[in-house]
Amino acid sequence: MLHTCQLITKQKNKYDRDQLLQSKRNMKSLLIVDLIIITFVLSSARRFDSAKVFRVKPQNEKQVNFMRNLATVIQPIDFWYPDSALQIVNQMEVDFLVSADQTENVEALLKDNNIHYEILFQNLQEDIDKQLDNKRNSTCKHSYTKYNNWPQIYSWITRIARKNPELVSRIKIGNTFENRPIYLLKIGKQRDAKKAIFVDCGIHAREWISPAFCQWFVKEAIRTYGKDSSMKNILDNMNFYIVPLVNIDGYVWSWTQDRFWRKNRSNASSNACVGVDLNRNFDVLWGTVDASKNPCEEVYCGSSPESEPETKAVTTFIHSHLSSIKAYLTIHSYSQMVLFPYGYTYDKVPNYNTLNGLAKGAAKAIASLYGKKYKYGASASTIYPSSGCSDDWAYEQGIKYSFTFELRDKGKYGFLLPESEIKETCQEIMLAVKFLANYILNQT
Repeated sequence: MLHTCQLITKQKNKYDRDQLLQSKRNMKSLLIVDLIIITFVLSSARRFDSAKVFRVKPQNEKQVNFMRNLATVIQPIDFWYPDSALQIVNQMEVDFLVSADQTENVEALLKDNNIHYEILFQNLQEDIDKQLDNKRNSTCKHSYTKYNNWPQIYSWITRIARKNPELVSRIKIGNTFENRPIYLLKIGKQRDAKKAIFVDCGIHAREWISPAFCQWFVKEAIRTYGKDSSMKNILDNMNFYIVPLVNIDGYVWSWTQDRFWRKNRSNASSNACVGVDLNRNFDVLWGTVDASKNPCEEVYCGSSPESEPETKAVTTFIHSHLSSIKAYLTIHSYSQMVLFPYGYTYDKVPNYNTLNGLAKGAAKAIASLYGKKYKYGASASTIYPSSGCSDDWAYEQGIKYSFTFELRDKGKYGFLLPESEIKETCQEIMLAVKFLANYILNQT
């Protein structure tokens, strides 16, 4: 006869097993739905037939003001660089997407205002189709030199942790707005290393090269651990916390409905417009610079700081590991830059000279492989001012080595970087991350 406490324990264990089984069933069902959606791209998916991407470079304040007002005259216009019309300044290269039915109007307006323009993409849909070549069959295996959809990435996360338990562990840090699990991979030999670097990828959905790098980094860390003395020394003495994909919902949407979707898929606001720019949602000068309170804007910062579950997942984990996290790296695209705080002000951080020297060293490491030139400097002065960004937030938490990497390229392909460039891009950024890791290990 079992005692009462034994019965309770037995019932609790059965309940826990049932809950775990149900959770796995729910996750499996969600992945199957994602797989079906990606395999048979919905007929309602946004198409970009004959849509064009323009590049202009305003030569005076009159042209700057014209470009800032263009989005109010012609709709829709999607600014690729900078991400908001308000950030356009004199002599800045501005890339923007115009729908097919508005291209003639835009060209006429540019000519009327004596603004020279270049067309980067003549028929955007053709270039989208080229990037996705051979990817319509979502049953194909995960590849480090291809763009992988979410079901492939999810399976890879599970598999890479299971096959390398001595070096990799999988940690769930939260759920997305649409209830997909957000996983972090801890890479390193020590269970509780005194030093760690946090790396996140895929904050913006359309920047596919970003999560491709995080997957590459994990693979290379494991592959070279027993062969490269530098990597062995790094992983023997510090941990990496890697979030392969933060904005999972938006990433799925970019595969199935709108290739150039940027935000997450939150619809918590009363407005019909969907999504929050996660890189304007962090609690650092929130909602002040290059951030909108309008849910229909690309840089909508949310209803409040950390209003989004994806943001909260990142900040909660970092807060709970602040004593060990010495550096924060966030991976974006495009424009080939290595940036550091501040983004919300032109003021210099107290350790500006150190960060600038490290950014310079990272850019030099990148260029050493294939000759790609990366611009470096403080975010506000190097790219444009913005608030509520993750790198500034990390810095304000006491993580004094905080960097944003803007990967290839400089606009020829933009967000449609070909799969043929994944390997070289990841290889060169790998050198920069190792450079920073060695500094953190030896100098902090």
